[in-house]
Amino acid sequence: MEADLHHPRPPLASCPRVIDQRPRCPWGSGDPLNLAYHDTEWGVPIHDDRHLFELLSLEGAQAGLSWTTILRKRDGYRRAFEAWEIERIAAYGPDDEARLLADPGIIRNRAKVRAVIGNARAYLSLADAPDAFDRYLWSFVDDAPVVNAWTTMGTVPAETDASRSLSRDLKRRGFAFVGPTIAYAFMQSAGLVNDHLVSCFRHAELAG
Repeated sequence: MEADLHHPRPPLASCPRVIDQRPRCPWGSGDPLNLAYHDTEWGVPIHDDRHLFELLSLEGAQAGLSWTTILRKRDGYRRAFEAWEIERIAAYGPDDEARLLADPGIIRNRAKVRAVIGNARAYLSLADAPDAFDRYLWSFVDDAPVVNAWTTMGTVPAETDASRSLSRDLKRRGFAFVGPTIAYAFMQSAGLVNDHLVSCFRHAELAG
């Protein structure tokens, strides 16, 4: 339908919008990708091995970069690593590595690419039964999410005793790009800990 010439449509910027005013962790506002990830994924307990491996891989890829950068490349990672089929990734050879390093849809860092492949092989050595990886990871928090009560972002730690223990054990088993800070970021994203600020609407939703 054409706009009424006597009553033209207002520019989009002036159209009324419904704005979600729910209180959030500061990092979860602004960029739509960050907001959606914060509101629907971050801190939700994950028990699927493939999803856990994806999150561990993405946290490793994020090292030195912003999380927004990784979210923007998430679909690219899923395509490049065949929907995170861990057994297939573990079988990657030099041609696959070359393909990945030429793929603009992911972070083309040789060490990070090799870490995903090596971690898939380490996963196979560890996960000798269905859900073994899930049970292994959750054992570091006694099989239940740790619900914290941080009031400001400045009080949220970069690592904890549990993440240091997880990091040491993953490295012992052959995993790479799993330092204690990366391990803790993974624990936050996979819901092993609830690190939403107590003022954030997601804290109560996940804690309840």
